[in-house]
Amino acid sequence: MKLTWKRTLRTPSSERFLALRDGKDLAAVDLHYLTNGTVAGTVILLSDSGLKDADIEPLLSSLDDEFLPDVDLAHGNLSYTVVRGEVLGNWEAH
Repeated sequence: MKLTWKRTLRTPSSERFLALRDGKDLAAVDLHYLTNGTVAGTVILLSDSGLKDADIEPLLSSLDDEFLPDVDLAHGNLSYTVVRGEVLGNWEAH
């Protein structure tokens, strides 16, 4: 799966990424870096992305390979919750 990752937010203990293919948003990923050295992620597969269940592992592997060199699923120091959803809009303080 040929993906482009775009970091949209970064704090000292978390990051948000968008997964894109051909300029189209496929998924949003929030990563939280915990004090015990583990990383917990929430992955939102956009319902209109066309991603299938079989695409989940390659998507997660792509993010892991590119941005998470010190943790991985096999070593038990990385975990993801994966949901499917849609963007309803953005609400911001005025």
